[in-house]
Amino acid sequence: MNRIPVIVFFLALPLLLTGQAPFPNSAEIKQFISSTTCVVLEDGTSPYNVFIRRAVEEYWTITPYEFISSSVFETRRTDPAYSFIILTETSFDRDKSKTAYNFLNLLQGKDVGEMKLMPEICAIPLSFADEEDLEYGYKLGALLLFAQKHARMISEATSLTGRRSLRYYNKNIPLISQKTILVKQEDLSASINSAEKIKALYKNRIEIVPEEAIMSAIHEKSPNTLILHLVGPPENDNAGYCFKMLIGTDDSEMYYYHQQLIDKANPRGLLPADLKRMGKT
Repeated sequence: MNRIPVIVFFLALPLLLTGQAPFPNSAEIKQFISSTTCVVLEDGTSPYNVFIRRAVEEYWTITPYEFISSSVFETRRTDPAYSFIILTETSFDRDKSKTAYNFLNLLQGKDVGEMKLMPEICAIPLSFADEEDLEYGYKLGALLLFAQKHARMISEATSLTGRRSLRYYNKNIPLISQKTILVKQEDLSASINSAEKIKALYKNRIEIVPEEAIMSAIHEKSPNTLILHLVGPPENDNAGYCFKMLIGTDDSEMYYYHQQLIDKANPRGLLPADLKRMGKT
């Protein structure tokens, strides 16, 4: 696999922009809306290529699209007639462990010298860099639907720079109480890893379900349902960051975003503190 490395030299975790990539201006977001989106496949044989093909073919509707290689990306990335879905590997300077993560980036073509200077419409934490593609492949459809909704939103009001931040979507937290949250057992920290422990801290609806139930909710656009998308290193790693997002399966809206440094007191996984935040009305 040939993922493009991106090093972030300041704490940019709440941002949709990885590093210092510029937010698109009104002209550039209009270029995106009229562009052809090139989905950059990884070199060689990669399960990611299978998953992203399947997800794009089923869920990508905002622009025409085609699948290209990384070498074609290098020849096209300066052309504003194209936009790009590309997987990058990112680490953060303030993370002393130098843990790397995969981000799913939506970029607009522009004649600039480096990829990091291309307008970045959206960048979503996808997975821990060493995680098997199978662990996140089934959620790609939901993430692509969110990216498209975000792109449409900023096309309506690019001046609202607060929308550059995933924390912008925490404005939706009061609506979580009306939804059912679907989570996998392995994405819960030990302190809330059962229905009984959850109910002691959170009064609204959370269901611990197998992966297949989340896949079905995404495909069927289950009403009033949120899925937890969690990104972090393995459970036994007490370093790095853990990203947590709730995304609606019926409306592709993000309802919750939080990122934390992992340590012994705050391990990987959904924590009691997350339940407290999610329970606010």
